[in-house]
Amino acid sequence: MFEDLFGSKIVEKICFYLVANQKCYASELSRHLRLPIFGIQNALGRLEKQGVIANFKEGKTRVYQWNPRYPLLAEFKSLIAKAYSYLPLDLKEKYYEIPLRKRPRRAGKPL
Repeated sequence: MFEDLFGSKIVEKICFYLVANQKCYASELSRHLRLPIFGIQNALGRLEKQGVIANFKEGKTRVYQWNPRYPLLAEFKSLIAKAYSYLPLDLKEKYYEIPLRKRPRRAGKPL
């Protein structure tokens, strides 16, 4: 859909993932999107260089989210969200929507 506009299908998938989940990290994207981590890291770097996303650290993990200081963020997110709404439901469930845990953690299990 936006491959020619963004120059990469991976960038498009990352934007869809961020619309659905608000934040992510590289290995999570690689696992859910079934893409090599090297391509994911390059695409995240391109988006960050343009100012669309920003990163912060949670422990040792570098987490990416929308950059609230990006001047066109509301318009950009609404464009991506509109395109995301037209994706087939099976693609949304397969790649972008994180499944919820169905049972509670075992009592006494260490974190």
